[in-house]
Amino acid sequence: MTAQWDTVTIVGVGLIGGSAGLALAKRGAANKIIGVGRSDSSLAAAKELGAISEGTTNIREGVADADFVLVATRVSVIGDQLEEIDACVRPGTPITDAGSTKQSIVDRWEQRRSSRTGQFVGSHPLAGSHQRGPQAANPTLFEGKLTVLTPVESTPKVDTEAISAFWQQIGAQTCLLSPLEHDQLLASASHAPHIVAAALATATPREAHRFTAGGWRDTTRIAAGDPDLWADILLDNAKAVTAQIENFTEVSDQLRHAIEEGDRSTLIKLLTLAKESRDALGS
Repeated sequence: MTAQWDTVTIVGVGLIGGSAGLALAKRGAANKIIGVGRSDSSLAAAKELGAISEGTTNIREGVADADFVLVATRVSVIGDQLEEIDACVRPGTPITDAGSTKQSIVDRWEQRRSSRTGQFVGSHPLAGSHQRGPQAANPTLFEGKLTVLTPVESTPKVDTEAISAFWQQIGAQTCLLSPLEHDQLLASASHAPHIVAAALATATPREAHRFTAGGWRDTTRIAAGDPDLWADILLDNAKAVTAQIENFTEVSDQLRHAIEEGDRSTLIKLLTLAKESRDALGS
């Protein structure tokens, strides 16, 4: 199989970056996969797993000869890293990220689009885990999963196609949303659920833990995610997240009122609406 890229650079070799590297290696899609990490130990772990073929802690060295760059770091640093990457890549190099928020990242890039060297389109793969680090990487993580691309009006179609081709190469399906649409929809589908899981986990007394079963554990699983990472996501998408918390609070108040009043009819109606919404997703 002929490799699609000679050199792919992945900035951040944790779960997402490491999984992308493993998927590229599994498919023979790149001749060389360079990992850029914060520590030699994480790079060594990623190389031992086969997620990268070589590594460096110097982002400028790592991207200088890249044919494609994926930034898979936390949202609070992606903007600064894109600036550094753009100063070093060859003209026309496709660049994307894997951040869980998009508006602030894309806005910053677009402020200087006319003088950019690389060709950036934002991405968000809807695949992940509460686990972290290269040890959690999985070459099949993206297979059949959706990745959202967030081009804007000024984004050339060929740039969007190049980024879409990357994600499809490692098994993902792709769709397009504006950065604003992405952040509003993901506030409901991803960010607010973390708030709900965190609230339930926090509100449950420790003495009740021995009695928890599948329901509590399934509902709170994502609360085990990295607090620093999630604080960045929630603060970066604060407006949409707080709006969704208000929606959740309104429904919670309706449920509480029905229970307090012994209103079985309303309670069943609300629980039925919830069941229908969940059933619509399938298993």
